[in-house]
Amino acid sequence: MIAPMSDLKPVVIHEQSCPLERWTEPGREGVSWRTLISADRTASAALTMGVATIAPGGSKSPVLHRHAPPELYYILAGEGVVAIDGAEHAIKAGSVVFIPPDVEHAAWNTGDTEMRLLYVFAADSFADIEYHFVSE
Repeated sequence: MIAPMSDLKPVVIHEQSCPLERWTEPGREGVSWRTLISADRTASAALTMGVATIAPGGSKSPVLHRHAPPELYYILAGEGVVAIDGAEHAIKAGSVVFIPPDVEHAAWNTGDTEMRLLYVFAADSFADIEYHFVSE
């Protein structure tokens, strides 16, 4: 349940205190994340934020997907490639990526170390994000 605006409170979250989540479906291995801000977990609204980790050499065939809310990536560490609407772009620590609503995209790690990225959705809760994978 999303908190009413009057119930919104400042919050400080420590990444390591959030549960580690990951895809369990074949072909989506190597990606894990911790959702830090999400209305189903914090007294927040309108934004969802977390940190994802993509294993070194990550998926060589990225899992293209789309979802209704726009999304931002800020690359914290590592290097890779992001595919957005059919175009590929090199990314590295310090890169920011804007992904419009319902645009197919995927990111993968091309380096030898973990790629870490901060993700932000214009959505109340991570539970509100309905992923549509190209392979489905």
